[in-house]
Amino acid sequence: WSKPRLKEKKMNLDFASVWEMVSDLVPENDALICGEDIVTWKEYDDSASKIASALSEAGLGANSKAGLYLNNSNEYLIAQYAIFKVGGIPINVNYRYVEEELIYLLENSDAEAVFYHACYSARIKEISGSLPNIKAWIEVSDGTESKFDQSLKYEELLNQYPSMKRIHRDPETVYMLYTGGTTGMPKGVMYKQGEFLVYLFRTLKAMGYDVPEDLSDLKSRIEASKSTNAFIRSVVGCPLMHGTGMWLGAFLPLLLGGTAITTSNLGFDPDQLWAQVQNKKATNIVIVGDAFAKPMLDALNRGVSDGNAYDISSVQVIISSGVMWSAEVKQGLLEHHDMKLMDTMGSTEGGMGASVTTRDNPPATAKFALNPGVIVLADDGEILSPGSEKIGLIGTSGLVPVGYYKDEKKSAETFREVDGVRYSFPGDYAKLEVDGTITLLGRGSNCINSAGEKIYPEEVEEALKKDALVFDCLVVGMPDKKFGQKIVAVVSTVDNQQINESELIENTRKSIAGYKLPKTILFTDEVQRAPNGKANYKWAKTFAEEQLT
Repeated sequence: WSKPRLKEKKMNLDFASVWEMVSDLVPENDALICGEDIVTWKEYDDSASKIASALSEAGLGANSKAGLYLNNSNEYLIAQYAIFKVGGIPINVNYRYVEEELIYLLENSDAEAVFYHACYSARIKEISGSLPNIKAWIEVSDGTESKFDQSLKYEELLNQYPSMKRIHRDPETVYMLYTGGTTGMPKGVMYKQGEFLVYLFRTLKAMGYDVPEDLSDLKSRIEASKSTNAFIRSVVGCPLMHGTGMWLGAFLPLLLGGTAITTSNLGFDPDQLWAQVQNKKATNIVIVGDAFAKPMLDALNRGVSDGNAYDISSVQVIISSGVMWSAEVKQGLLEHHDMKLMDTMGSTEGGMGASVTTRDNPPATAKFALNPGVIVLADDGEILSPGSEKIGLIGTSGLVPVGYYKDEKKSAETFREVDGVRYSFPGDYAKLEVDGTITLLGRGSNCINSAGEKIYPEEVEEALKKDALVFDCLVVGMPDKKFGQKIVAVVSTVDNQQINESELIENTRKSIAGYKLPKTILFTDEVQRAPNGKANYKWAKTFAEEQLT
């Protein structure tokens, strides 16, 4: 369908302006739900406006960056809205990061403020002295004792500050999401906010939602939804700190006046998710592949066998993005309820394809219909045709990021022109089948995807090598039923001295987040490398397969 048009005089196309309009239209509707904490659209806008006043007084304004070091919560989405209100740029911060990773990310992003939950206050205390450019540390209470006495208290700001007056914002302002990047260090992927919003509305349109061709008519579309109460109520099963959770789980429903529903616990609890679905009458669920879908199916099966089946009749669609969602699990879910299962393939750098499964359309694994404007480019530069025997990199056009923040070299490699059209090439290889669908083969790099988290071997290897007894190591991803892939390290030691596996893993915890730690360490006399010293991951994977078998 054609790109939505916009009449600038009627509506400015930036996140804050759209949500301000929505809050005026449906003030008493639910905007945010976390557990039993319900925030109406009026409360959502009022709270964000007060936090925006505090940010403005702290010296933040147009293009200022502010980190969100928060667990899933209503406060996460309110703080983000407040940053948008001052014309700033929210920075997603992985709540699993430890000190070194946090300092790197906050320095790299030029963050001027950081929102964090009190449970991370001890870590904030440790790094605060290394980040002199932070103008405001804002602590959100979560029932734990604060360890940092130099912070502003989120709840006090709501009581102390008046609502900020609404302002005009530039649709050209950057929207940025940090992703792992193929070199292993986090990178900020930059979009123009107005263009990114058009992309999100196009996604909604492609999903079957009633989005007007002219976005200046969005107001009448939302008003029409009021009479039928046809609003999206989306349960976000995965973290808001990642693109899948934020874009598909929160942005999509909120842009049409709907509701973003989260749970505050860190670990994934399928029974809690289904209880939220049942109690809040959710229409949508957003997850990341089998790591979420398998335990969800088990919980549904268990409920039926125990005579306490969940009522999931309100669910219209389950959306997954980023990792494998197997056909067997999809089929099992459909046996419980007739709904649409959308398996999307993409990355922070661009959307590539989708697979839609219903009871009438049998499920498939890793096979996707290409989005318009997507090509498969062989390493020799040939744009592949359906049925080609070659494999190639997937390139997406349409919404192509401006680039990576402060990384011109990597930007030039990832975002480049082919035959006069600009594409994004995040690094995913695929085979283009005769019927025009693609079979995803995986990253050309050795990126490990464990339960939706991208983990890069070089970073784990570097952390392992900080142990004085580690001589060399390579890290690979091995198949795992629960997480999709698990991290396995192949290690050689100085003079083949013995190291306790668990002690080495614990020592490594000082340098990297827990989810990046190896699940298993395999020892060898020599870690094999190519003659030029480059890593021989093929050997490492074969060695790991043999040892684990």
